[in-house]
Amino acid sequence: MELVLAALLIFGMRLLDVSAGTLRIVMLVRGKRRWAGLLGFLESIIWVLAARQVLGDLDEPLKIIAYSGGFAAGTMLGSTIERWLAMGSVLIRVITPVESQPVYPGLRALGLGVTVVNGEGKDGEVRILFTVIPRRRVGEVLDLIAATNHEAFVTVEEARLPNLPARLSAAAVKK
Repeated sequence: MELVLAALLIFGMRLLDVSAGTLRIVMLVRGKRRWAGLLGFLESIIWVLAARQVLGDLDEPLKIIAYSGGFAAGTMLGSTIERWLAMGSVLIRVITPVESQPVYPGLRALGLGVTVVNGEGKDGEVRILFTVIPRRRVGEVLDLIAATNHEAFVTVEEARLPNLPARLSAAAVKK
């Protein structure tokens, strides 16, 4: 019974430390250094405690399996939590033939800012739309695009807004 409890403890610690590690990387990419530092600190403490439990007794395969299982489950849990948080912004780029149903009126009706640029593609003239939106609205926007124009080519990528110096931010607000 003691071995099973030790294995569950190891699994739980790995679940927590790997989830924290996943979130730490997300915070780092999004420029949230303080949160990343805090999560890294917690991740390290938990990892040391979990590793000590396993490395102190390598003759117990159940502990090794619990350690590995906690790592796998922590990876999945961390990415799930990151998806739930839906932090940050994304850039959505939409390319449609000029003759097809325009998408930008529907996007603007959702209250989104949309930049429209005319271009030329392999098969003729196209409209290229750019919009930066909160990540939590991606599903809503993709549903609207799909319902409006089935010919649309869509890409979604992470948009990291720069930390502008105060004088630049103030100048942009005044305009």
